[in-house]
Amino acid sequence: MPDLRRLLPAPRTARLWAVDAAVTLCALVLGTLLLLASLVDDPGLRDTLGLHIGVGLGAAVLLLLYRRQFPTGLAVPFIPVGLIAPAAAGATLAALCSTAAARRPRIALTVTGAHALLVLLLFWPASSSWHDYAQGAGTFLFLDAVALTSGMLLRSQRRLVGSLKERARQADEEQRLRVEEARHLERERIAREMHDVLAHRISLLAVHAGALEFAGGTQTAQTRAAGIIRECAHEALEDLRDVIRMLRTDGPDGGPAGGADDADRPQPTLADLPGLVEETRRTGIAVAYDGGRADAEAVPPRVGRHAYRIVQEGLTNARKHAPGEPVRVLVDVASPGTLTVEIANSLHHPPTVDRLVVPPALPGAGVGLIGLRERVALVGGRLEHGHEQGEFRLRAWLPWSP
Repeated sequence: MPDLRRLLPAPRTARLWAVDAAVTLCALVLGTLLLLASLVDDPGLRDTLGLHIGVGLGAAVLLLLYRRQFPTGLAVPFIPVGLIAPAAAGATLAALCSTAAARRPRIALTVTGAHALLVLLLFWPASSSWHDYAQGAGTFLFLDAVALTSGMLLRSQRRLVGSLKERARQADEEQRLRVEEARHLERERIAREMHDVLAHRISLLAVHAGALEFAGGTQTAQTRAAGIIRECAHEALEDLRDVIRMLRTDGPDGGPAGGADDADRPQPTLADLPGLVEETRRTGIAVAYDGGRADAEAVPPRVGRHAYRIVQEGLTNARKHAPGEPVRVLVDVASPGTLTVEIANSLHHPPTVDRLVVPPALPGAGVGLIGLRERVALVGGRLEHGHEQGEFRLRAWLPWSP
């Protein structure tokens, strides 16, 4: 059983409907002019004027609905109808033009040639003189040539635009591939530099710290400090290996496969914050930690991981910019589904601190807070930082769905 849905007009945009309406209107105007000219030559057409007008309107409606969907299917029956009813001749020419624009040149030439042949054959017996025949047939042949040429030019223009769009798409794709390749090569270069430089220096640091820790005759405080240095260097090497592995592994979009969340090593959560604080205390910095009402089990691991990294960056900044100053860390659930993280440290050294024993400031990349802002934005949170009452305070609000 045939699918009747194919007979429904094809969906189109408002712009296409406007174009089709304009073409139909031109066909109606042309059909009206040809009908008036036929009435002058043959006054007997007045008796069937209503029929001619009805045929012309019906052809115009079919042209409006199916011109794009069945151009050849309209042109073939319109050819005899347009020759019998001059009011439908405009729709016939519009259908011929649409056939030339949408179908292969061979089909357009065949259909238009059939119409021209019928014009030559039918106009001869209906003409009273050679002059009338040449005038009538020449007019229709000229209109056929205009319709065929216009349709073929429109088809060529569409094919040219399509070709240009395809070239632009290919150029964009090639550019994207070049960018991805450049990004991949840059990531490889960074990974090599990190491995060759950082891994070497950190491993030397771990070796010398281990030698200092297990050397005989050293004091207990020095031994403990050397142990801390060795452990931190070992953990830094592990983190560096993870970063290098992510840099050298590209995902489907040209980025790291899976990102930091898919590293082999377990990722920190909110429950690991006390260990981070204790590790900082072992370096000699007084850290006051208040876990508040933050339940490590209730907070999602993703949010807890971001909170851990925020506290880690805050403690790092405190060690860099305010060495020896006490630090306060507050982690609390401000409202259901929102975790608040605050790190505060004094900006002034107490007068009892000997300036000669204060270690030199550690170098920084200046992108720590930028990275935190991007990390907080991943969960739809908010980050604030600045000076308040002689302190530097870093606050973050991390929402989640309970």
